[in-house]
Amino acid sequence: MAITRLGGANAITGTLPAANINNTSIGNVTALPAGVGGKVLQVVSTTKTDTFTSQSTSYTDITGMSASITPASTSNKILVLVNLNVGMNTDDRWHMYQLVRGSTAIAIGDASGSRTQASAGSVRMTATGSANFVDEKTITFLDSPSASSSTTYKLQGKCQSDSSPEFAVNRPGQFPDANYIALTASTITLMEVAGWL
Repeated sequence: MAITRLGGANAITGTLPAANINNTSIGNVTALPAGVGGKVLQVVSTTKTDTFTSQSTSYTDITGMSASITPASTSNKILVLVNLNVGMNTDDRWHMYQLVRGSTAIAIGDASGSRTQASAGSVRMTATGSANFVDEKTITFLDSPSASSSTTYKLQGKCQSDSSPEFAVNRPGQFPDANYIALTASTITLMEVAGWL
């Protein structure tokens, strides 16, 4: 029924149809009230449980390490959380990783000569059995995509260009048939954070 006034200025009764109320669902939200900046609006996460290997000496997509999110507003930010478990098959060689939004590398170091820009990486130093190790790489980055359409974040990796090194995701660089070798999982999580209005 419609809202009806029953006498006094403060005496109001009745029911307002939900269809007549703005912003009754996330799909209808076009703006956020002041003071809600920093609130988490949605979370998207991908877990990679299988393995992936590459000998690429240029950045290449790591299969299964991507996630897409559609921000509600261009003023909102995306908090990206990456947990990557990797091994390297060759000692004294490096492997590097970068976070990419669409086709743009983000959260990488400054350019300096021929040095590789990366979000994370390491050098596998000479050590007995070091190719049996699994290293954990973490990336945390608050991005401002200025988008309200579907946006994809992914991870890419590369190896040093000599001695045929290979990086391996979710397992050691060498993979002998031994019970002590662990298989792991890696994740990429996206959290939409309300913009500061």
